[in-house]
Amino acid sequence: MKTVIPWTTIWIVFSWYSSNIGVLLLNKYLLSNYGFKYPIFLTMCHMLACSFLSYVAIAWLKLVPIQTIGSKKQFLKIACLSLVFSFSVVLGNVSLRYLPVSFNQAIGATTPFFTAVFAYVMSKKKESLVTYMTLIPVVAGVIIASGAEPSFHLFGFLMCVSATASRAFKSVLQAILLSSEEEKLNSMNLLMYMAPIAVVILLPATLLMERNVMALTVALARKDTKIVYYLLFNSCLAYFVNLTNFLVTKHTSALTLQVLGNAKGAVAVVVSILIFRNPVSLVGMLGYSLTVIGVVLYSESKKGNK
Repeated sequence: MKTVIPWTTIWIVFSWYSSNIGVLLLNKYLLSNYGFKYPIFLTMCHMLACSFLSYVAIAWLKLVPIQTIGSKKQFLKIACLSLVFSFSVVLGNVSLRYLPVSFNQAIGATTPFFTAVFAYVMSKKKESLVTYMTLIPVVAGVIIASGAEPSFHLFGFLMCVSATASRAFKSVLQAILLSSEEEKLNSMNLLMYMAPIAVVILLPATLLMERNVMALTVALARKDTKIVYYLLFNSCLAYFVNLTNFLVTKHTSALTLQVLGNAKGAVAVVVSILIFRNPVSLVGMLGYSLTVIGVVLYSESKKGNK
């Protein structure tokens, strides 16, 4: 008997793909092509939107039950996660100023490697030999892609690697800090608490490192009002990335989510090349393909060890 996939699930997956790829491409366009060279301010706009829309979704629309912070200790743990989260998003946006989306995604695919390293260093969690072996093509693919990348930029590469490592560090840290059942929060509630803290962290960073950005943005808006709509749409899209990720997790299985996640990066690469027309090499694409194969093998080996 055939399994019929509900239209709701199809729509959610489509929205997840669209929001993920959309925010990535729009970030690239703003920071590189459009010339809006303020990644910290852009990240702060994202966090402001996430703060407001998270509250609306949970407190008003009741999409998920609200979870409260039970102690000062739990709040400090969330603040620590928010700091790492902000750092990783800023670094990722900085890298987009210098690297094409295709290469950015290739580096981002190495997240499992950094996750395995941090899990071992921070919690002494060991994986099987087979799992560690699958990380070889993950890293080797990026090394090959880096050597063959026509638009390689060392600073952008370092920022992207740091962003990828930071995302992995945050996931491992979250598993350690919010391990007790009393302190665990679903991703929607966690975002509602992390985003305002991120704004508090990013505001002084913006004022110190991107001086006069407010005045420059206002002046730019007077010349070209499109920047206002770009920023508003981009910031709302950043929230919908988190919302749709939560909904996809809720409406599909863990295996489906893994498959969709691996395919999403490849779709983003193809779409970005079609839009931005950045030069790519056959060797570079083979390197990225090797990384994706390694990620799939890593996921399969992890599933087999459970």
